[in-house]
Amino acid sequence: MSPYIRTLVIAAVGIFCLQNTAFAQFSNPFGAQKTVAQQREDILKTSSDTLKKLYQIQPKAKALVEKSVGYATFSNFGMKILIAGGGTGSGVVMKKDGTKPIYMNMAEVQAGLGFGIKSFQNIFVFETQAALNDFVNSGWSFGGQVTAAAKYENNGDAYQDAVVVAPGVLMYQLTDSGLAAEITGKGTKYYKSADLN
Repeated sequence: MSPYIRTLVIAAVGIFCLQNTAFAQFSNPFGAQKTVAQQREDILKTSSDTLKKLYQIQPKAKALVEKSVGYATFSNFGMKILIAGGGTGSGVVMKKDGTKPIYMNMAEVQAGLGFGIKSFQNIFVFETQAALNDFVNSGWSFGGQVTAAAKYENNGDAYQDAVVVAPGVLMYQLTDSGLAAEITGKGTKYYKSADLN
């Protein structure tokens, strides 16, 4: 084996180990060692903090959430190394009818060249009960490399940075630098948590 090929193999193995270590650490951001009650509490606190951050950055979002039938927040850790990557996260759906929270998971698969680690929070706002029920009961996913410009208008009122991602479903995406100007789905799947509900 030539020294050049040997170097490439060693680099690839190192990257693979780094990726697995990162996912082992962050695949469950709330910690598998915690009890179910503790994980629920952490998710609810993160959800509250996410909403506060959204309202600080975009105050008009509060009126949109208050008029909705419910909302969901998700926290994600994503990673991309060379030719493949992905991410996982946890979240919760809160209904305005006072029923108990519904805990959910998310999984993301990425493809293409690149290297990077990122975290973000997604906030979904449901305008109809049917849209909320479909999201919770049927699961939901961004198809492929869906990208949407951040603009939504309702009855002449502009809710800047909200994106229509499905009928009756709006979405905000928070990053370390603020609200995302464009939201990229990257084949993300949202589904009920079998452990926390």
